[in-house]
Amino acid sequence: MTYTNLVNVKDISHLEWLEYRQVGIGGSDAAAACGLSPWKSQAQLYFEKTTPIKMTEDNERMRQGRDFEDYVAKRFTEETGKKIRRNNFMMRDKEYPFLLADIDREVVGENAILECKTTSPFNKSQWENGQIPLQYELQCHHYMMVTGAERCYIACLIFSTDFFYRVIERDEEVIEMLREREIDFWRNYVEKEVIPAPDGSVAYDDALKARFKGENEQSIALNLKENDFKDYMDRKALIKDLEALNRKYEQEIKLQIGDNLAGENEFLSVTWKPAIRKSIDTKRIKKERPEIFEEYSKETEYRTLRIKEKEIIND
Repeated sequence: MTYTNLVNVKDISHLEWLEYRQVGIGGSDAAAACGLSPWKSQAQLYFEKTTPIKMTEDNERMRQGRDFEDYVAKRFTEETGKKIRRNNFMMRDKEYPFLLADIDREVVGENAILECKTTSPFNKSQWENGQIPLQYELQCHHYMMVTGAERCYIACLIFSTDFFYRVIERDEEVIEMLREREIDFWRNYVEKEVIPAPDGSVAYDDALKARFKGENEQSIALNLKENDFKDYMDRKALIKDLEALNRKYEQEIKLQIGDNLAGENEFLSVTWKPAIRKSIDTKRIKKERPEIFEEYSKETEYRTLRIKEKEIIND
């Protein structure tokens, strides 16, 4: 076998399970470790693996994902006639013990595994015409990499509308890519305690907001190049100019539509419809009913980044 059993997950608490997950890269981490996840940046994954675990309450999506796993597995058996069984062990790669696998089911009589998923009808298009979302395909190949399985079945329940299952055959080129990138991520970032470089993604921003709270009230010396700062300011000016050009184009369209609700030509159609949005007048409530304002106010902590050019004074 290419793996050893790390722990029987039936014998541990949810907190202990999270602590075991923190000692390596699991299947759901694979896409993020490779920088290919639409949901999570490498920086977010790095912070998850290197900071103390905080227990958070389940949201409804997480709860349903777990509770419907049995149903998805049952539907897979009904659709395919294949027998499946649980594997309650978290497994680890013999050669690289930080590569972990915690699979949903084994397929009886085959060197194969089953991964169970649930998703919203809004994501149905990602599964149509034989498609599999990339992050899930990488997850399945990660499991095949650790367990030595030859194929992975992935079954997905689209709530209230559809049930799909797909077959992913073992691809050594994909597995080699995963192995190289995951080893690189673990050894060069997690073990060396080096935060992955910025990548420009919103997910990276989210990781920085979650990690750094601004608890030290001091100013530090920044290691930045003046040319990079000038490029940054030039881009901001360019973005401002481009946004103004787009607004000008939109204003020309609005001027033509006037009091009508729509317009079209041979290559586009446009609507400009009135809409009403109701909102709470918080200033009035705070002034006239301060007790209600205080009772229902929600405090949100955030940090604001302001970058400005210093005025240089010549003697």
